[in-house]
Amino acid sequence: MPESGQRTTEGHITGAVPAAPAARRAGLLLVLVLGGLTALPPLSMDMYLPALPEVTGALHAPAATVQLTLTACLAGMALGQLVVGPMSDKWGRRRPLLAGMVVYVLATAVCAFAPTAELLIGFRLLQGLAGAAGIVIARAVVRDLYDGVEMARFFSTLMLVSGAAPIVAPLIGGQILRITDWRGVFHVLAVIGLLLTVVVWRSLEETLPPGRRQQGGVGAALRTMRGLVADRVFAGYMLAGGFGFATLFAYISASPFVVQEIYGASPQTFSLLFGLNSVGLVVLGQINGKLLVGRVSLDKVLAWGLGTILLSSLALLLMTSGVFGEVGLFPIAAGLFVLMSAMGVALPNTNALALMRTPHAAGSASALLGTTSFLVGAVASPLVGIAGEHTAVPMAVVQVACGTLALVCFLGLCRPWRTSRAEG
Repeated sequence: MPESGQRTTEGHITGAVPAAPAARRAGLLLVLVLGGLTALPPLSMDMYLPALPEVTGALHAPAATVQLTLTACLAGMALGQLVVGPMSDKWGRRRPLLAGMVVYVLATAVCAFAPTAELLIGFRLLQGLAGAAGIVIARAVVRDLYDGVEMARFFSTLMLVSGAAPIVAPLIGGQILRITDWRGVFHVLAVIGLLLTVVVWRSLEETLPPGRRQQGGVGAALRTMRGLVADRVFAGYMLAGGFGFATLFAYISASPFVVQEIYGASPQTFSLLFGLNSVGLVVLGQINGKLLVGRVSLDKVLAWGLGTILLSSLALLLMTSGVFGEVGLFPIAAGLFVLMSAMGVALPNTNALALMRTPHAAGSASALLGTTSFLVGAVASPLVGIAGEHTAVPMAVVQVACGTLALVCFLGLCRPWRTSRAEG
């Protein structure tokens, strides 16, 4: 597939369809609705984490089996995007989204009454498959409505809402367990899903008119995705975002062990540091959207973000491997804070730059972006514990490897210096 469209100095695709005026005027409501859709899957994962030991006892299942309830939900989120994305290009955004939300609510309600671990695993998979509709269609809606720097700004604003989910989800889950058992977590998730479904039904208008929808069946959808992957620049942004996201997964998987078991922090200290890192991500996302986008080339901002991720990962590797001797918690926490904050610049801009190239198939493009991130992250996560419980080196090695691959994919496939020459 040839490179899709001609890029302007800010990475626009010429000929992009103007945004739907009514939906753009929704303003804050649109941010909250789309932010809620993208926050629902993290809530589904993280609210449940404090309940895992209780589930093990209640269902009389080994811990390894109960851990599969998380794996099933994550796999569902990854694969569901590949299904829902092309559906939304063919039938519009509202119908697949509403269908996915209804199935999410029903699957979550069944999880709340699951009598066995096996049934819980099955419906957690279905919950993830259905919840994926919110992630992929939210990104596609943004692409329908915005282009260029406006799209990058909106993704940064969206991060303000969706980025709060990983911060508050474990806290909410812990408070729920104070007044009820693990099944109450799923009751709350079902209610949240139901309320969000009602809001979407009443407030979110269709953003993909019939004249812009894709025709054909499964074969056409597969050809569209194959064409997107064959677009060298789109593939570069997709892989850069996926490997960048994997450094985040490595952090989430390893940081409870690294901070508490190796460096001796209390659970309260870990929660504080986790929250500070998430705040750093959100704040840098807002600086990206409010100050950098429109003043600096998106490719230059992305290069800075990916470079910072790699440099902070290298610093963590040097510290954890003993090059500087014994280091305490503070230097490690500082390195993790810089790495996480840089995510607030890298992640929204990879999405924006990739979707700028795909006004013709935003749903399929969004599906590929999301699935790549989840699958690469799922592969990277187990590797952080490969050397046992007494070293943080594997976490740093995985982060360095993923950060390097992200930067190599960006420079080697996207070739951003061509844009820089055009700007000059």
